[in-house]
Amino acid sequence: MSAAAPHPAVELVLAGGTVHTPSGAAIADVAVRDGRIVGIGTYPDAARRIDCTGLDVLPGVIDSQVHFREPGLEHKEDLETGSRAAVLGGVTAVFEMPNTSPNTDTAERVADKLRRARHRMYCDHAFYVGATADNAAELAELERIPGTAGVKIFMGASTGSLLVAEDDALARVLASGRRRVAIHAEDEARMQDRRDFRVEGDPSSHPVWRDDESAMLATRRILRLARAARRPIHVLHVTTPAELELIAQHRDVATCEVTPQHLTLAAEDAYPRLGTYAQMNPPIRSAAHRDGLWHWLRQGVPDVLGSDHAPHTREEKAKTYPASPSGMPGVQTLLPLMLDHVAQGRMTLERLIDMTSTSVQRVFGLVGKGRIAAGYDADFTVIDRKGRFTVTEDWLDSRCGWSPFTGMELQGRVIGTIVRGNVAMWEAQLANAAEGEALRFAGAL
Repeated sequence: MSAAAPHPAVELVLAGGTVHTPSGAAIADVAVRDGRIVGIGTYPDAARRIDCTGLDVLPGVIDSQVHFREPGLEHKEDLETGSRAAVLGGVTAVFEMPNTSPNTDTAERVADKLRRARHRMYCDHAFYVGATADNAAELAELERIPGTAGVKIFMGASTGSLLVAEDDALARVLASGRRRVAIHAEDEARMQDRRDFRVEGDPSSHPVWRDDESAMLATRRILRLARAARRPIHVLHVTTPAELELIAQHRDVATCEVTPQHLTLAAEDAYPRLGTYAQMNPPIRSAAHRDGLWHWLRQGVPDVLGSDHAPHTREEKAKTYPASPSGMPGVQTLLPLMLDHVAQGRMTLERLIDMTSTSVQRVFGLVGKGRIAAGYDADFTVIDRKGRFTVTEDWLDSRCGWSPFTGMELQGRVIGTIVRGNVAMWEAQLANAAEGEALRFAGAL
């Protein structure tokens, strides 16, 4: 007697895992059809079943800050290699930043990135538009382009040439459009005044130059301007506890992000051990700063985790400080690092899910993402919470080939990455084809 044919209504079932839904965690099957979730419960028949017994099935992890360097800087990274690293680390979607060459600051340049990305990136994706003093009046239209993550402002110079430093230009940018604006908050004037604090050959002087006050000044200014413009903002890669305390008093206009590297590394160890490989903007600061970020994370202030994946080649990083560029890779290690923090008791898995899925949807108005629920996209990150592994260079897939976390033994292993029902990665094996599509946002339909 032949076996019964699979039920045609269900194409894929993730079977028997601990599924993390808005109602809580429970052992269940998740059924998928046409790239979307059709049910959570018991589904014995499907065209394909993946046994997830003993594993946790999370909503797909979203990294809302990456720099994949294409176009113009592909020797560091490109959209394909960056997305490979993403799905190997359990990331199902990314927001990519505009400081490429040329900058992503026109409709044509957004369209070019979207063309380059479709079915070449393994994960879903959206692209930020870079704000300039010249394109401020056009931003209200640019932010509505489908596949656009919104507008990004660099208040302090970082990698690339995008910079909006003066209050009048910032006010014009904030007055143009309605969606939440992402902010790199470092005060350019203060950093220019403090350039002599940089010590040649000593990257530990980086946080002395780009000090706490350069971050706090910029955050105070942008909060004041955002309130005057009645425009929501999102402060990226916050590095000082004082900023988080301030942002907590302005929740009606501001959300914010912290990064795994600022939650993991401390200046006292990082600069002697890693040198310029620890150099990024805003800087890795002291252990007291790191511990302060954890305090405010436990208070619920940071909304999301972003990797600020910003790769440079070894040859570039080997230059003598301050000629060395700022930035480090991180999209592939975002989830493993944070799972280890969960295992060490620093945060709950529920809070991690909130910061990498649920809150990303809330903050940015993502459509169909961020939770395991009927009707949502079938995006899943499957993990083994008890699994241990060591970060090695042969596991890393970013073109730059290095990580500040190489050699770290972590608890919490990424098993699989599923994007709209497509298995993009399982047990460190990538799919044969990239099937990433543009993300959808409520403010850009």
